Amino acid sequence: MQIFEAKDVRLSFVRGHEVLRGVNLTVLRGEVVVILGPSGSGKSVLLRCLNGLECIDSGKIVFEGVDLNQARRMAALRRKIGFVFQDFNLFSHLNVLQNITFARVLLDRISPAQAQEEARELLARFGLAEKERARPNQLSGGQKQRIAILRALIGNPDIMIFDEPTSSLDPTMVREVLNLVEEITREKRTILLVTHEIRFARKVATRIVFMDQGRVTANTTDIEGFFNHPPTEGIASFLSHVHR
Repeated sequence: MQIFEAKDVRLSFVRGHEVLRGVNLTVLRGEVVVILGPSGSGKSVLLRCLNGLECIDSGKIVFEGVDLNQARRMAALRRKIGFVFQDFNLFSHLNVLQNITFARVLLDRISPAQAQEEARELLARFGLAEKERARPNQLSGGQKQRIAILRALIGNPDIMIFDEPTSSLDPTMVREVLNLVEEITREKRTILLVTHEIRFARKVATRIVFMDQGRVTANTTDIEGFFNHPPTEGIASFLSHVHR
């Protein structure tokens, strides 16, 4: 059963620069779809379009049967989408528990007590219980991103979208974030992940999508085939460069 479908999605920014050039992509429930590609290929822009953070010029994006171009209640739809940004985007004046529960209480209109119970379960499960009263400036970069992931995870969204979740981290902190993401992939959730962590992508993906210059140039469930025998010279060059 499909959860997302992008049909001939096009988007241009200033001076007519076309960032997305007819992107077609379907995400099925339970898949771990990893999007690879060079910087500037449109990966992050596509994710923002899927979450309604960017308005497309033409084409169609359908989420759980709803055309996002015609959706009247985008806020309600977004609550079904857990989005993890490159930067942590935590509220500096709130502690960890408050950061995780803020949107849950405000948008989902559940009681603060219930939201706190859910948040504490997540913090305990992922080894961060002792940080619930800490402010963001008291956390390492890896801890901040893990809290951001838990904030996206609370409320049990229908899909988790990760936009290069380790790109802002010191290399020493990357592993703790990837371990958390990997644990989430084991839950059979629907996940859409943009990353340059090639070994990690190879380990967790059930499908690989490759983007270049605003287009999808590869889309396959043959993970080992993609990495062992890249389908194009451009993909082979990219993989060789990233591994290097």
